[in-house]
Amino acid sequence: HLQLVESGGGLVQPGGSLKLSCTASSGINLDQYAIAWFRQAPGKGREEVSCITFNGRTQYGGSLKGRFTISRDSAKNTAYLQMNSLTPEDTATYYCAARHIFNCPSEFDHWGQGTQVTVSS
Repeated sequence: HLQLVESGGGLVQPGGSLKLSCTASSGINLDQYAIAWFRQAPGKGREEVSCITFNGRTQYGGSLKGRFTISRDSAKNTAYLQMNSLTPEDTATYYCAARHIFNCPSEFDHWGQGTQVTVSS
């Protein structure tokens, strides 16, 4: 059973950066999984931030491309979300999700517990 674990969240000042990580705690190889990052701010719906396919094709939600970069490292069995130029509007719980499929899907089967990102001075 695939279990995802996010890390790297925290408190950062506006304009700062954070890098989130998502790994499989159960030891399952993520190479054939599409992996995505979602976020949910208080009182708002869940928003897809970015997705990366097994072979590295990426897609981004809204206007996040340019500030956010998704990547993956097969050797470390980990996916990342580099977030730059953070603003208070980026404050949310960030979730990693995965699905055993080649292309980025509209729905995901596996979810992590989330990591909190707070952007505040």
